[in-house]
Amino acid sequence: MEHATQQPGTTLSPLVVAWLALVALTLLSLVLGQWFHGAAWLQVLVAAIVWIKGYLIARRFIESELAHPFIRNVLRGFIAFTPIALLLTAFYGHQFARWATL
Repeated sequence: MEHATQQPGTTLSPLVVAWLALVALTLLSLVLGQWFHGAAWLQVLVAAIVWIKGYLIARRFIESELAHPFIRNVLRGFIAFTPIALLLTAFYGHQFARWATL
């Protein structure tokens, strides 16, 4: 029984769609920032957009599904770090600032 190995993609259409989605998410971020500046729920939405953009980049451009499981998991952790840090800073910013002072 032969195992089929995954090969890197050779077509440009998934990359173009991913690039257009990244541009659309960036424009959406700008519009949301202008319209809802200062809203409490905006940080959650920005963190979600950052995570989606990181996922798209890892999946379509880096092709993380083809990487060794260790590398894939490290990449997932790296992608999750920024949105989590954004949320923690947004909701617990004063505590983090107090911990960081000398």
